[in-house]
Amino acid sequence: MPTGFEWPAVPILAAPMAGGASTPELVAAVGAVGGLGFLAAGYLGAGAVLERVSRLRELSDRPFGVNLFVPSASPVDDADTEAVARYRERLLPEAERLGVGLPSVIPPDRDDWDAKIAALLAHPVPLVSYTFGLPAPEEARALRAAGTVQIGTVTTVDEARLAVAAGMDALCVQGPDAGGHRATFRVADPPGREPLADLLAGIRAVTGLPLIAAGGLADGRAVAAALHAGAVAVQLGTAYLRARESGAPAVHRAALVDRHFTETVVTRAFTGRPARALRNAFTDGHERHAPAVYPEVHHLTRPLRAAAAKRGDAEAVHLWAGTGHRLARAAPAAEITRELWRTARG
Repeated sequence: MPTGFEWPAVPILAAPMAGGASTPELVAAVGAVGGLGFLAAGYLGAGAVLERVSRLRELSDRPFGVNLFVPSASPVDDADTEAVARYRERLLPEAERLGVGLPSVIPPDRDDWDAKIAALLAHPVPLVSYTFGLPAPEEARALRAAGTVQIGTVTTVDEARLAVAAGMDALCVQGPDAGGHRATFRVADPPGREPLADLLAGIRAVTGLPLIAAGGLADGRAVAAALHAGAVAVQLGTAYLRARESGAPAVHRAALVDRHFTETVVTRAFTGRPARALRNAFTDGHERHAPAVYPEVHHLTRPLRAAAAKRGDAEAVHLWAGTGHRLARAAPAAEITRELWRTARG
């Protein structure tokens, strides 16, 4: 752990939520009451990430983190390309209904990884967390030398061992109830079902690194249970989606508490990676046919999802949600954080 770093007095972290929900204003609000927030760098270019970092530093002098999506080490092969093409054909009627086109060619995409690493070395931030894998050894060494705390997001004991070997300073342990993408290192891996408490215990048995608990933590009782299980902090995303400072679209905010949506499902239908969302017509109609190819499926469905969100069509948009989504409150992020911590302490 880099010298001088301390976990926040309020051990509640606002999770990075790619796609716009994790605004600088949200991160600043959580930090202002003693917590800590993460900006999401996924799907953004390096320049856009630095713009958000700059905006956050205008709003707050509190510590914060930036989350990176690690690009896959396995190139897409011909079979993957053919599977995506078949999925495209299946989605064409959906595209026609929404009045959009679907890309027929999807170039390789490393999510501007190299430029983001260079940007974070030139403009270091207090914390960097990784999703979908780990940095190369030389990248981790360089960020460590820059004084950045590095956190590996893991979903299994085996992934935790790899993160320890990679020199991570802490681990974010993501349980099966998490909303949005599961952070599995390999795209095709089925997401684990081991309860968060058991996963924390299993990972604690193989490492003494600080553990951050994540996944389905929606109220003070769940926060307290995770801390009692040995986590140094908890990370919540869905709990902040309806916050005043959230950048989540209106259709998403409303759906989280809409009684029409009765359950969540883990689906590859939207991006090719397993992700927990509210069950809707899109997940019902396409999950069985979605190939495990990421980020190609993400790029394929992006026009559909953008058009559906603009229309307010909740049946065709990715409504990422943890299992505790009904407890998400429409309130300032500072108030949400304070209430979570108040109730966690009893």
